[in-house]
Amino acid sequence: MPGRHQGTATSTACANIAFIKYWGNCNPDSRIPANGSISMNLDGLFTRTTVTFDPDLMADQLILNDKPSSGPALARVVAFLESVRNLAGIQVFAKVESQNNFPMGAGIASSASAFAALSLAASRAAGLALSERQLSQLARTGSGSACRSVPGGFVEWKVDACDTNSAAESLAPAGHWDLVDCVAIISTAHKPTGSTQGHALAYSSPLQISRVNDAPRRLEICRTAILEKDFEALAEIMELDSNIMHAVIMTSRPPILYWLPATLAVMQAVTAWRKHGLPACYTIDAGPNVHVITPAQSAEQVAQQLRQIPGVSDLLLAHPGGPARYLEI
Repeated sequence: MPGRHQGTATSTACANIAFIKYWGNCNPDSRIPANGSISMNLDGLFTRTTVTFDPDLMADQLILNDKPSSGPALARVVAFLESVRNLAGIQVFAKVESQNNFPMGAGIASSASAFAALSLAASRAAGLALSERQLSQLARTGSGSACRSVPGGFVEWKVDACDTNSAAESLAPAGHWDLVDCVAIISTAHKPTGSTQGHALAYSSPLQISRVNDAPRRLEICRTAILEKDFEALAEIMELDSNIMHAVIMTSRPPILYWLPATLAVMQAVTAWRKHGLPACYTIDAGPNVHVITPAQSAEQVAQQLRQIPGVSDLLLAHPGGPARYLEI
């Protein structure tokens, strides 16, 4: 009987860093973005999630980093599980146990890896066998950028006329280009304004419409730069796109200021390094921490210099990562 379904599954998914950003929705309820985006999965920065559908449970449970979670975090997971239950035709509560190995809610795409991993584990535990595209679509409903953590390597989230079937697909595998993301940790504090709230404010900025209208041009430049491994072109368009997104964020109503003094110090340093021949560029998600992208052969030098900047408390290094995957336990 559907009501007595029992199943468990474990999966893992990488965080990702957007080279061309997702900010603002054309359909907030379905998390359909206002513009397409391109990202790179981050190997070694991951969420591991186990979902167990148990007929003896009286409610859904969320254990986050070994601690019971309630409030908005639990509500978001419960809503996601309801979608999975509807797809599978079951009526059983689930226990979700999730662990991140990097700071949450600080602009390192923790919700992306979390809902990508949850989409795999929950669908498998519910008895579903979804394709990668279907998993990407499902993950998107929990967190928009999570759809990009389902495929592997360099990933594009395509948008066509606010299509409710919007999903992400791989542009190139992880081994295509050995870039390194040197994540300069400036703060691990949970950001006061979450990305979901920020997306809702995007169109209150007078700059958002221009940002969205120019997105196809930026996407084409970024896509070509990745496929041709053109670091200079990638650096220029990545920094421009990041700056444009934060201009929208800073001019929304009310304005949001994610940057801290050390954020700007890293941006200025990276720009100076590149002028002097060290290949490095920055991009910043919705938070204070700075992702510094560099070819693998320059990563050690970039990392050493980042550690010397006052306000950088830690450094995480990640090469291109693979797709979300099930784990055989």
